[in-house]
Amino acid sequence: MIRSVTVYCSSSSALDKAYFDAGAQVGRALAANRWALVYGGNSVGLMKTVADAARAGGGRVVGITPQLMVDKGIHDALADELVVTNGMRDRKALMEERGDAFLTLPGGLGTFEEIFEIIVGKQLGYHDKAIVLLNVQGYFDPLLAMIEHGIEQRFIKPKVRELYFVANTVAAAVEHFRFYRPPEATDKWGTDVPSAAE
Repeated sequence: MIRSVTVYCSSSSALDKAYFDAGAQVGRALAANRWALVYGGNSVGLMKTVADAARAGGGRVVGITPQLMVDKGIHDALADELVVTNGMRDRKALMEERGDAFLTLPGGLGTFEEIFEIIVGKQLGYHDKAIVLLNVQGYFDPLLAMIEHGIEQRFIKPKVRELYFVANTVAAAVEHFRFYRPPEATDKWGTDVPSAAE
């Protein structure tokens, strides 16, 4: 049962309007489904758009941000709950813990770091929560192509495709969350682990 969704997204304001439109749709959809928003807790860029839209729709907003961002004065002072951590690692751990599902909007290096950590955690069996990549304007296409390349070169197992869902619309993301069932648990290393004799 989903009560909260952790959203990873950009803090940049220098983005195409389509990304802000998608962020606003995400915030409104979370509020409409009575799912609390858990996010990075900063009132800047796409992060602010998502949080403001959730608030406007009557949704609960939980911000999790490091002290560094509070010191810079960019924290979300309007959040229903603002958790201030010592650093980024604490922040990421709490964002994972507090979310019953994960959605990532297009973002930069920090967003990539966050979503890959969540995907790998699921691969290793640390959690079995739903993960959605919201592929606005095909932003994640090159990343998905890189994953396919890794599969072709046998660095990545094909079953990794089952760990996340690629949605082209917010409606598709919401539907995935509503009907999600965790995949069957598997060993990341499978039968490819070499024996001692090898």
